[in-house]
Amino acid sequence: MSLIQTALQGAERRIQPYPWGDAVWHVWGGSNAAAAPPLVLLHGGSGSWTHWVRNVQYLSQHRPVWALDLPGFGDSGLPDDVRDADNLAPYVGHILHDSFGGAPVDVMGFSFGGMTAGLLAAAQPACIKQLILVGVPGLGLFSEVLPMRGMSPEMSEVQQRAVHRHNLNAMMLAHDSSIDEELIDLQQANVARDRMRRRRIAKTDVLAKAQSAWTCPVHGIWGAQDALYKGTLDQVPHILHRLDSFTLIPDAGHWVMYERTDAFHAAVTPLL
Repeated sequence: MSLIQTALQGAERRIQPYPWGDAVWHVWGGSNAAAAPPLVLLHGGSGSWTHWVRNVQYLSQHRPVWALDLPGFGDSGLPDDVRDADNLAPYVGHILHDSFGGAPVDVMGFSFGGMTAGLLAAAQPACIKQLILVGVPGLGLFSEVLPMRGMSPEMSEVQQRAVHRHNLNAMMLAHDSSIDEELIDLQQANVARDRMRRRRIAKTDVLAKAQSAWTCPVHGIWGAQDALYKGTLDQVPHILHRLDSFTLIPDAGHWVMYERTDAFHAAVTPLL
């Protein structure tokens, strides 16, 4: 059974239609009204709910899990006026309001999804009860340009897959051994559905500036070998001074919850 097939066991695909398109959720345990409060998962850039493919089954043992394909990614539509996380945050707030009747919810956001959630928590504090940020950008700490490779139309399938492998190793994961053909399949499917490719504010300090408006508890979890923070990782808890806790996962890259799943679960479980 594949990673995705395993992750989807017990999941329900839910679609919320809007004038701009559908918002698509994958939900585990959402039909149990007596269950613990829901946990919302927001994926990273060029991703989908599958950024949490190794986590949803574990997390759903503790809480109902609602994993959203952010507008512009995965199976969700893209509003015409959305170009980046700052435009996206109000739409996510609307989706959360409609999904949970206006009640505040716990949100865990990875990378771009965490930056979006942080901006939402600043603009609409009543929307989020607790926020867990995983390897988020927007802190003004990017130290260097990552050696990412692009695609060209003349590339063969083998060459395209080699590019995906290289980019996963350059940005997402600390070890090439963490990458297999199934992961390249997942990455290829996600990148193909990314319709918000000119994102720019991740390289600014937009999230650091937004934290003064946060009112909920906020926690941070980072991979100790996060390529986005090479040489600057020790500055994160100082720049994000509003954090209630900050945890580093050893021997893990940017996609920490995929690469060091058990250690990530050990770190996040007390927060749930």
